[in-house]
Amino acid sequence: MGKVIAVANQKGGVGKTTTAINLAASLAVLEKRVLIIDADPQANTTSGLNFSPDNDQKRTLYEVFIGKIDIRDALIQTEIQKLQMIPSHINLVGAEIEMLDAEDRESILKKALAGIRDDYDFIIIDCSPSLGLITVNSLTAADSVIIPVQPEFFALEGLGKLLQTIRLVQNGVNPSLTIEGFLITMFDGRTKIHTQVAGELREHFKDMVFDTIIQRNIRLCEAPSHGKPIILYDVMSNGTSNYLNLAKEVLEKNQ
Repeated sequence: MGKVIAVANQKGGVGKTTTAINLAASLAVLEKRVLIIDADPQANTTSGLNFSPDNDQKRTLYEVFIGKIDIRDALIQTEIQKLQMIPSHINLVGAEIEMLDAEDRESILKKALAGIRDDYDFIIIDCSPSLGLITVNSLTAADSVIIPVQPEFFALEGLGKLLQTIRLVQNGVNPSLTIEGFLITMFDGRTKIHTQVAGELREHFKDMVFDTIIQRNIRLCEAPSHGKPIILYDVMSNGTSNYLNLAKEVLEKNQ
């Protein structure tokens, strides 16, 4: 059965979508069967993998949530052979309202995934930068959470709300949910505050922080505008190296 990993942080701009796309792509390049789910109405993962959410508005995560289609009908093949995707669309914003009266509304995604988990080694969910019902569904469906953290003071301050939400999910609908790890992103070793905050993060969370650090990298920023993960956009970049190392670390943790 495939492991489901949510990539979550309610603070925007911390490299959440970049991490979801490039971790999924790296795991696929390392010969793992991977599904990436875009659970963010902004659909940045969808466009970042060269698919326009407006191409087919009838086969997205929104239709899965409201029960219009089976999850298998939303699957899309990406450029990487072992990587498939379920796209998002701005319509997903309305799903939270439509799901309010649904039975077991926190578990809709978990139930939808039950029939396809065996088809993959890893399922990566890119969560919305909010703590609403779609994100709660993602955390309920997940086995673990990767939390990208930009090494800046306000980024650390915002972790409290996310950890509180994770605890609520653990105490309620998904007691087996664990934290896969905190991932330091957008790191610039020349900046004193980055080094200081990274040190504080490791001191506080210890071995829950990944050894891998995602360095600030211009090629990594350019790749989404070309609809490619970094490994296809610039295989020699630091971004490719960083995310391959992260994928190997995730594999080691899950042996």
